Amino acid sequence: MSNNKKVLIVLTNVATYGQTNDATGLWLGEATEFIDELFKVGIEVDYTSPNGGYVPIDPRSLNYLDENMTSYYKDSDFQERALMHSIPAKEINPDDYSAIYYTGGHGVMWDFPNNPYLQHISEAIYKNGGYITSVCHGIAGLFFLQDDNRKPLIAGKKITGFTTAEEYLSGKVKKVPFMNETLAQQRGANFLKKRAYKPFAIQDGQLITGQNLFSPREVAHLLIQNIK
Repeated sequence: MSNNKKVLIVLTNVATYGQTNDATGLWLGEATEFIDELFKVGIEVDYTSPNGGYVPIDPRSLNYLDENMTSYYKDSDFQERALMHSIPAKEINPDDYSAIYYTGGHGVMWDFPNNPYLQHISEAIYKNGGYITSVCHGIAGLFFLQDDNRKPLIAGKKITGFTTAEEYLSGKVKKVPFMNETLAQQRGANFLKKRAYKPFAIQDGQLITGQNLFSPREVAHLLIQNIK
């Protein structure tokens, strides 16, 4: 597939772990590192979220700021279009995009899995020959997608995401609503993984997924090979 369509970046609106006061949100680098690779080759992006508008940032992700991430964090376009005024998912036309990319941060575990608008967008892009991509906890956006036979889209597919081992290492096991690795397997996926917190991404047809917060650029590289 090769066209001039944009890539849709999906961000969370969830600021805390469920009903707790423990802050979460977008893992900043999982957006900025991905779009950085796309911008290098002239691919444009739009930003959406389930509700639209404000996107909170996981404060822990700011501990990983480097010069590149900071440049996006301070960029007026990223602030305006991604963090302050993301497009509501219900307003998105899937035909405008060659791929959708689900970012991570623990917040996505609450507002990505069962959002009907995100599901429609993803399934339409897939049917149009486009790509569904994710990184880390963003795999939550793939769990309940369906194929033309209303079967799990990820069934029989090789995918990856934030692993159970990594969840234990994160210290958030008791605060999350499910384990990505377990749910992926329950939905029939062939869940692959590398050593905890090492970069890893895999492609299976029109699905491209990355394991953890160190994998956004790997996901982007695989996608670029298919749409440029």
